[in-house]
Formats: sequence, structure tokens, C-alpha cells
Amino acid sequence: MKPERVSTGSLPLDDLLGGGLERRTITQIYGEPASGKSTLCLMAVVASLRAGNSVIYIDTEGFSVERFKQIAGENAGQLANRLYLFEPIDFAQQGTMIADAEGLLRKSDGAPVDLLVMDSATALYRTELDLGREAVRKLSHHMIRLLGLAKKYDIPVLITNQIYMDVERDRVAGLGGTALEHISKAIIRLEKKDSIRRAMLRKHRSRPEGLSFDFVITKNGIRTV
Repeated sequence: MKPERVSTGSLPLDDLLGGGLERRTITQIYGEPASGKSTLCLMAVVASLRAGNSVIYIDTEGFSVERFKQIAGENAGQLANRLYLFEPIDFAQQGTMIADAEGLLRKSDGAPVDLLVMDSATALYRTELDLGREAVRKLSHHMIRLLGLAKKYDIPVLITNQIYMDVERDRVAGLGGTALEHISKAIIRLEKKDSIRRAMLRKHRSRPEGLSFDFVITKNGIRTV
């Protein structure tokens, strides 16, 4: 029997999420550039690979082999054999690769896929913003498809999101509006000040909003401070 949650590879992040990434749901991490979004994704990937599972990773910003090696350590090459990497070059291809991922989830041979990561869900969406509502419709379709995979195959989906200034509410918010906010069952905001980062819970169905922990980025992941 599968555990209800999948570890992120970070004990404080697992605690913030009530035990880890919840299956059959989308967890979103958003924040400004260099706030640690990709590092947290790679830590979750490595943790799942070390547990003997396979992972699907859709990277729209350029996968860092060197960073993966740092976090995975001396067994990076062996672990990489079970990492299925997709690198779409435009927003349309992003949708195609989400669909293609289902073929890997259906596979009955080899180590099962137990985590799907998209870093980031909105990098290519930015190039479509001039299309207005059509861009939002496409993004919503991508997220609904991801949620469908999470539910059908009983896995957690982890996505990252970029930010913008919400002038009406006078606050920083994640891109994609309600398309991403409503479909994500857990949302974590990352903030940075100099070398210190803060992970703050912005949405969760059973945990209070505002819980947080501070951390610094290290060679092999993160360290709380």
C-alpha cells in the first residue's frame, strides 16, 4: 500500500505540508527568481528516486545537470536512469509533453513513476500573454490535465510558478490567477532577503496559512536557519 504522502526530501518542508506532497493533488511553489524553487523541486526528485521510484520532470527553464549531480551525490548517474526529462520549447509543446507523460505513467514494467514535477508551469505561458483569455484557457487546460494524471495514477504533482505584482490587491502573487490558485491544493510562497529564504504556507486544506521556516541554499540542497 502506498504511503499517503511523498517526501520532498526536506524535513521542514514535509512538516510545513503536513507530512509531504499529497497524492492526487497539485502542490504549487511560487517565488521570485533565485528564491530556491528549482532546488526544492530537485530535492523532491532525488528523494523519490532514492526510494526506488521513477520521476517525470517537465523543465521549461533549462534543466541543470550540475545542480542535479550536487543534490543527488555520488549515485547521480544511477538515479538519473529513472528520471524522465521533458524540455518543451514553447507553450504548445508543453501541453503535448504533459499528454506524452501519461504513456510513462501507464508503463507496467520497471520502477513505477511516483512523482511528476513541472518547473515552471508559467515560464512559457508568459510568451502567450498577448493572447489574453486564450492563454489563460490553455494554461487551465494544462493544469486540469496534470490534475487528471495525479488522480488517475495516484501520484503527487509538484509545480513551480513565477510571480507578478497584483496592483489591485497591492501584493505579489503567482502567475496564472485562479487557473493555478484554485487547482493547487497546497501553495507555498518563497521569499528571499540577501542569502536567507523563507518558505511560507499560503494555502492548505488542513494547515493554517502563514506557517513558515527560513533556510539557505547549500551545495546539496537547503539548510534551515
